[in-house]
Amino acid sequence: MKTEASALVERLTADLAPLEARVSQAWWQSNVASSPDVDARRVALEQQLSDRYADPAAYADLCAVAATPDPDPLVARSADVLRLAHGAAQLPADLRAELVRLGAACDTAYATFRGESGGRRWSDNDIEEVLGSSDDNAERQAAWEAAKAVGAQVEADVLRLVELRNDAARRLGHDNYYRMTLEFGEISQERLFGLLAQLDELTAAPFAAMKASLDARLADRFCLPVDELMPWHYADPFFQSAPPESAVDVGPMITGRDPVQLTLATYDRLGIDLRPVLERSDLYGREGKNQHAFCVNIDRTDDVRVLCNIIENERWLSTTLHEFGHAAYDVAISPELPWALRRPAHALTTEAVAQLFGRLSRDPRWLRDVAAVPAEQLAGLDAQVDDALRVSMLIFARWVLVMCNFERDLYHDPSVDANALWWRYVERFQGLRTPPGRDKRPDWAAKLHLALAPVYYQNYVLGECLASQLAATVAARGWSLWGDERTGRWLVDEVFAPGASLRWDKLVERATGAPLTAAAFATQFID
Repeated sequence: MKTEASALVERLTADLAPLEARVSQAWWQSNVASSPDVDARRVALEQQLSDRYADPAAYADLCAVAATPDPDPLVARSADVLRLAHGAAQLPADLRAELVRLGAACDTAYATFRGESGGRRWSDNDIEEVLGSSDDNAERQAAWEAAKAVGAQVEADVLRLVELRNDAARRLGHDNYYRMTLEFGEISQERLFGLLAQLDELTAAPFAAMKASLDARLADRFCLPVDELMPWHYADPFFQSAPPESAVDVGPMITGRDPVQLTLATYDRLGIDLRPVLERSDLYGREGKNQHAFCVNIDRTDDVRVLCNIIENERWLSTTLHEFGHAAYDVAISPELPWALRRPAHALTTEAVAQLFGRLSRDPRWLRDVAAVPAEQLAGLDAQVDDALRVSMLIFARWVLVMCNFERDLYHDPSVDANALWWRYVERFQGLRTPPGRDKRPDWAAKLHLALAPVYYQNYVLGECLASQLAATVAARGWSLWGDERTGRWLVDEVFAPGASLRWDKLVERATGAPLTAAAFATQFID
């Protein structure tokens, strides 16, 4: 006989599952080929899904069954997951509609925008190429300014989203949207910023020493005094990844090697076949398509897709390995789980897996074993590549400090001068100089996560900590991170298959034998 909770979960699933799949399909279509009709259909479907979650009767029923948890732990967990999702949507219809509309408008803007600067129209890959290789100061500045130009177009909408999100959070009894979102994700703000403070302390001195060395090389390259270096002298628009000057150049080693085939080979060695994902994916750039990369599970069953804009270089090889890591997680979640639990335990757990595999493009052993780079090309590079990955992680950790501190403060006080706040944190954590007048420009709004993935960035650094903890667990068992089906079975059984049936912290402790800390990350990249 069905319990009250199981009957309720079954009824809600029958309503939500097919609608969510239609929303995901529309969202995918708007990213691969945006048009007014496609975008309008997406917004309408997202509004329908929002309305379903906002149903006060369903929320009341979920709260009632939560008071006496079901004896079946999967039913009880499903009801709790659905209760949290419905609780976050208990808002007036007009507020929800405006959140959906503005979010979709920003998504379309970021996906289709091409900056114009220096007399040319720039794609993201154009910008990356110039910032990665050009020695022309004027060309680099034009590329950097093109990367920031979308900020002015979306600034007003993003600030409006911040206000509306805070309004929603207060209506639900929370101080602000930032704190509320962390709590819904089963992370307290205090715990998060305690870990971030630890990372700040651990990375401040080694980052400063690394950047001083880097700046000396950049100053020599661009024939400038160190104190005249500007943000466009670094290798990406936000200084979130390591410049070529601080890394072993893997690019020539993988010339002629298809990133997609190398990615498939990597997961094949773990016993994970991702060819069905590949068949549904969209991997190469074109006009009107989202220029970034993501993985999406359309229906929480077997329709998993990846979007990329691949060109033959190390960054896109790493990105492809990363995004198919998300896919490997999604396809291995047990289909026997209730629908509500057929998703990763947490954003940070799926990011950890993606980051774990994204690192491989800079691993000499992977380059030898999977990419078939000749041994003579790799001779003596192990220490250099390890140091390059250390530099990359130091840079990324400092960038995450910018994002998390800025976003927390923006939601705490949306009336703050966001432009000046952004550059204060960039100077403090990254050591970059603010170009004259840029503290009056909405450069912060060029980072699409602030509009489209709010209160998400902490998952990247928590994911890096977990990726190191997973790697340490694999190494302690004497397995290979690739080329060893025991590693694949362990990941599938202990990390992927449980889906959201366990809280993320319980899943991590069960899989690795310890709670999530920064210890393994520090051992790998700082100590």
